[in-house]
Amino acid sequence: MTRVKRGNVARKRRNKILKLAKGFRGSHSTLFRTANQQVMKALRSSYRDRKKKKRDFRSLWIARINAAAREHGLSYSQLIGNLKKANVQLNRKMLAQMAVVDPASFGKVAALAIQAKG
Repeated sequence: MTRVKRGNVARKRRNKILKLAKGFRGSHSTLFRTANQQVMKALRSSYRDRKKKKRDFRSLWIARINAAAREHGLSYSQLIGNLKKANVQLNRKMLAQMAVVDPASFGKVAALAIQAKG
């Protein structure tokens, strides 16, 4: 049976991990074993936080919409419920953007919600 030399394969595998660990501090970016642990941890965190980012942004948008809605005498839930009744299909991201960038147009949307209430 012929001898198998794995030097090239092993080096490529290690270099792939070390490339992913570039920018980590200390031996986490230079030593293979610690770099491998940190890369696995980083990949776990990035997977988890891609999901978490969506939740965080949605709660931020809701807080902004709620603050802007209360200036017009509505709560967040009243505003969203009345916009659904008025068949206004604006998502929370757009409503929050309007509340921050263009409060006048948000006021018009809030007026629509107040009309739908009555």
